[in-house]
Amino acid sequence: MTPNLHGELKWWQSGIIYQIYPRSYQDTDGDGIGDLRGITQRLPYIASLGVQAVWLSPIFKSPMRDFGYDVADYCDIDPLFGTLEQFDALVAEAHRLGLKVMLDYVPNHSSSDHAWFQEALEGKDSARRDWYVWRDPAPDGGLPNNWKSFFGGPAWTLDEKSGQYYLHQFLPTQPDLNWRNPAVRQAMFDVLRFWMRRGVDGFRVDVIWLLAEDTRFLDEPVNPDAEREVIGGQVEHSTLIHIYTQDQPETHEYIREMRRVIDEFSDRMMVGEIYLPLDKLLPYAGTPDAPMVHLPFNFHLILLPWQAGTVRQFADDYDAASLRAGAWPNWVLGNHDQHRFKTRVGAAQYRVAQTLLLTLRGTPTVYYGDEIGMQNVPIPLERMVDPAGLQQPDSPAAGRDPERTPMQWDASPNAGFSAAGVETWLPVADDFMAVNVEAQQADPLSDLNYFRALTRLRETHPALIGGTYESLDSGHEDVFLFRRQQGRESVLVALNFGSESRPLSVLNGRTLLSSLNDQPPADMPLRPDEARVVLNS
Repeated sequence: MTPNLHGELKWWQSGIIYQIYPRSYQDTDGDGIGDLRGITQRLPYIASLGVQAVWLSPIFKSPMRDFGYDVADYCDIDPLFGTLEQFDALVAEAHRLGLKVMLDYVPNHSSSDHAWFQEALEGKDSARRDWYVWRDPAPDGGLPNNWKSFFGGPAWTLDEKSGQYYLHQFLPTQPDLNWRNPAVRQAMFDVLRFWMRRGVDGFRVDVIWLLAEDTRFLDEPVNPDAEREVIGGQVEHSTLIHIYTQDQPETHEYIREMRRVIDEFSDRMMVGEIYLPLDKLLPYAGTPDAPMVHLPFNFHLILLPWQAGTVRQFADDYDAASLRAGAWPNWVLGNHDQHRFKTRVGAAQYRVAQTLLLTLRGTPTVYYGDEIGMQNVPIPLERMVDPAGLQQPDSPAAGRDPERTPMQWDASPNAGFSAAGVETWLPVADDFMAVNVEAQQADPLSDLNYFRALTRLRETHPALIGGTYESLDSGHEDVFLFRRQQGRESVLVALNFGSESRPLSVLNGRTLLSSLNDQPPADMPLRPDEARVVLNS
């Protein structure tokens, strides 16, 4: 076996990325909303997890109609979170602790409050009119076409002053930028340079596959499989096949330009948010001569049925396809747009899923709170704030509030996220008295300490980072078994997705870790809902 598949690995290949939703991590000023000083205060905890990078969801100046994904100023911090000076302090402390810092970059659309859009509204002759996407009404005076917003309703809003419609694939207050305009691209590339000069190590690029639209603005065809292809509760959006608004050829060229800007600075990276099938996802990594994103986000573990055979088949296909494409794999189980994975797979399978995420070949991304087993929090109607849910009341799954609730630090009021007596922006989970960092740090058998045990395995066994991946026939349809190998080191990972014990003749050697908090002999039958990591002899 080769030492590893890509020579010396970069930090974004060997490390774990930890996503923070800043509104929900730590409130230090008593307004019920997390802030930059709170994140800085918690950086030693993050470093203790064994992760290598911290990704912050948007912290830019914003009216917060979509909680920061509607940017009003790309080069400033929203006062809700703090100041540029506090951000600089966060970066300095993270780097002191050996952590990289990644920011969310939102290039597809701005806020309607942005000065660019306000200037565009001045009229058809405005210097920045063409910075956004405008269309005349249809011949009957109605919408330009049938395109839908991800949040429900049409993707067009009428500007009554000019009589033209502008495009918005999300809220009407999130107008799409016109990436066909070179001036727009240069302005957005200067945003990247601004933050990299402040020490930012990487970017998660929001909805990167939506940057271009077909210039004919044709109606999109009806999706006959809409009911089976709903993602994240986007029922209305799924009624069309998005052949004119997604994954356009020009998008690839824009991303290649973006990559050249990233490469102006040393050791920086970007990961692209892309919800596409495998054959359309991997091309976003580009080629050696024309690279694109370093990591095209692979969300399939979130979307696939939680079944051993299904997960194994995808892991096999994805690993093989990544090797053919020369792309580095990556894996995700949860984020700010998808329900908590412990809720999705069930408490019994939680550690099986966690083990899978941290032992497959490729870069894992971990969502804050998943390391302690946080689950979805039911949100009463009067406390709902997410526009995706509020605009689609007939689709409860569309709301993203349940996975964005405050981090559970201890058993004090508001779970240590906010001071006692403060109303937090979203309610704290009812189980915070038991499910919190302080309680789990003191318990050697806790989910938190299991997570740390997994990250220590990655640090001490190079095969789990740079080694090859090979799935093995377990002889049981509910067991996923695979080998990671580097040089002479061979590590077996056995995952029981079922509720029955399963003997595995190939398990031999020494048990490194069991999700059931003991050290069974390696060849002992795999128990129900068990994940076992074995140093193969």
